[in-house]
Amino acid sequence: MSDPAGSDGSWTLLTGHGHVLVEIARNPEARIRDISAAAGITERTVQAIVADLEAAGYLTRTRTGRRTLYTVNRDSLFRHSAQEGLRIGPFLALLTATTTDTTTPGRDNRRDQVPATGRVKGRATDRNQPPEARPEMVRPEISP
Repeated sequence: MSDPAGSDGSWTLLTGHGHVLVEIARNPEARIRDISAAAGITERTVQAIVADLEAAGYLTRTRTGRRTLYTVNRDSLFRHSAQEGLRIGPFLALLTATTTDTTTPGRDNRRDQVPATGRVKGRATDRNQPPEARPEMVRPEISP
């Protein structure tokens, strides 16, 4: 029986189309092979997705010699009715921001700026550690 919560890691928040679009936004000169590796899907699937995205107006392809250069149309609107009227540009900006980018409005850069101590503002960075290894989680012993 499958786990309804999906805790087995068999799903991701973005679809293949979303992963491909984000990778192209990160690197407009990326090869299909590179996009495939980053998105974790086959090259053939990436080719089909790129064709879908181009047909829908999300991106354009320009051949330069033997290479392809992609241009993302950041003014394109999301296709789902739940995001009606919203443009993909701000979404892509959040997902393609680098760790050195501290000017992105609304971005919490603390995660990307972990000091050598392995702590961020008093919080342990590895939440999978047992409480004994996380000083802020150790409770003082209470004597009866």
